[in-house]
Amino acid sequence: MHLRNQIAGLILLFSWLPTGFQHAFAVEQPGKGGSPNIVIFLADDQGWGDLSCNGNKMLKTPNIDSLAKNGLRLDRFYVCPVCSPTRAEFLTGRYHPRTGVRGVSTGLERLNLDEKTIADSFKSAGYATAAFGKWHNGSQWPYHPNARGFDEYYGFTSGHWGEYMNPPLEHNGHPVRGKGFTVDDFTDHAIDFIEKNSRKPFLVYLPYNTPHSPFIVPKTFWNNFKDRVITQRGQEGDREDVDVTRAVLAMCENIDANVGRVLSKIEKLGLKENTIVLYFSDNGPNSFRFNGGMKGRKGSTDEGGVRSPCFISWPGKLPSGKTISQISGAIDLHPTLVSLAGVKRIGDKPMDGKDLSRLFYNPEMDWPDRMIFSNWGGKTSVRTQQYRLDDKGALFDMGSDPGQTKNIAANEPRISKQLVDAVQIWRREVIPKKSDERPIPVGFAEMPRTPLPARDATFSGGIKRSANAPNCSYFVNWKSREDRIQWDIEVHTNGEYRVEILYACPEKDTGSTIEVGFNETKLVAKIVQGWDPPLITDQDVIPRPPAESIMKDFKVLDLGKIKLAKGKGDLVLRAIDIPGKEVMQVRAVNLHLITDQ
Repeated sequence: MHLRNQIAGLILLFSWLPTGFQHAFAVEQPGKGGSPNIVIFLADDQGWGDLSCNGNKMLKTPNIDSLAKNGLRLDRFYVCPVCSPTRAEFLTGRYHPRTGVRGVSTGLERLNLDEKTIADSFKSAGYATAAFGKWHNGSQWPYHPNARGFDEYYGFTSGHWGEYMNPPLEHNGHPVRGKGFTVDDFTDHAIDFIEKNSRKPFLVYLPYNTPHSPFIVPKTFWNNFKDRVITQRGQEGDREDVDVTRAVLAMCENIDANVGRVLSKIEKLGLKENTIVLYFSDNGPNSFRFNGGMKGRKGSTDEGGVRSPCFISWPGKLPSGKTISQISGAIDLHPTLVSLAGVKRIGDKPMDGKDLSRLFYNPEMDWPDRMIFSNWGGKTSVRTQQYRLDDKGALFDMGSDPGQTKNIAANEPRISKQLVDAVQIWRREVIPKKSDERPIPVGFAEMPRTPLPARDATFSGGIKRSANAPNCSYFVNWKSREDRIQWDIEVHTNGEYRVEILYACPEKDTGSTIEVGFNETKLVAKIVQGWDPPLITDQDVIPRPPAESIMKDFKVLDLGKIKLAKGKGDLVLRAIDIPGKEVMQVRAVNLHLITDQ
């Protein structure tokens, strides 16, 4: 009855707080810090059960496990069902629908420009800030990480990437070629940044891109698993692809090795006692595999789709080897880290997250129950300390039934109704009634090059994507003068722009004349040079899923210069003449601001 009263009290709070209802339980926590360094690891598609410290006997993750052993384990920690929403919630401390993030590609992953990030807060406090890896919250300035509080950025801004070995990446907006395996490469850059900034406080964000597919991992790790018998299976074992499981386990051991490299460098530099290290993942497992018997995987709002490992360590400052049993989530990380470091938060939007720092120092304290909501694809579930109401309205006692096998809604009608009402109130307050149109911004002096990737374009006629998943796709089957590729853009600066296209075209099909148009301005160019590289098929350790593009090396072709006037419109790519079978394949168009007028 006590818990029922708590839930009723929470529902009452929802009814009278117009916005930011979380502040009914806000914790004012003084800074503990003296400017501690911050290192944040974020895995991509790693499930709760993909670590040896969480009972997986098929792999060894000693470095990640050490964070739990020597720090705090947030035992019931919740993220979003998919990638970019979790990143937005971590960065802002706010539920992702509030932040404008409503998808994972085609521009829907962009974080609204009026949101302030955790990097904004630490940068304002004098920290050197950097991110190395998968950003996934906007590619063009001012959505780019360099515009969101990060002094240094190296990686890719898209969702999943099609190449993990020596891939095309970017460094502070400039295209570069990565060196070796992505996770190793990102770690190399992070270590270099830490060394260069070891005499002042720093915040390093390492959003790795594994074990997200495609399943690519250095052979030294793959060889440990390629022939291994998988004896520890998932809840739905008959649906498990054991080759995927083997690849994931190898990728997770690679992550652990890289975490160990960073921890060793911090210790070698004498920074261990003054560095907060945080580790978590962005959603549940991306395949059916061992996950502690929980229901659901990536994309699901059930427990297995949104429960993530989370460990935080600060030797000598935070308790060691303790478990925080109270529920928490990605929305809590921003307010908690700024509180621990004694940093003033930048931004005036109310946070949905809670400062957990007081709980860290006293896990046995009286901590009010709360609700954490999970939302994706129009489906919403809610978790309290004891219960989960799923997106179909079924109620589960997570203490006695962690696998969500018995719906007790009929036995607990009052609690069920209260949670159903809470979901309705949350959706009404948090989810926007309509989505604002946000053209791709073009033409900023801070970052003159604006990439317009295929994933953000619309198309018509016979043109197709190289695979169904827009991220890291390219356009094929461009054969007709009626076909169109277009990007919804907003030019912010009148001026002259250089137009580049990332293309591939067999020599026999060269000679097409194409037009790039924006409102009344046109640029006509001819494809005179062939470029027909083979598909990159030697990276994957297991066959690539059909929904994902097999990549190739695209060539940059300078199409010439065009004058663009400030304003909104579609940048349209079309063919005027097609002497061959196909115009070309298109990965992206780049617009470079040369002069403003």
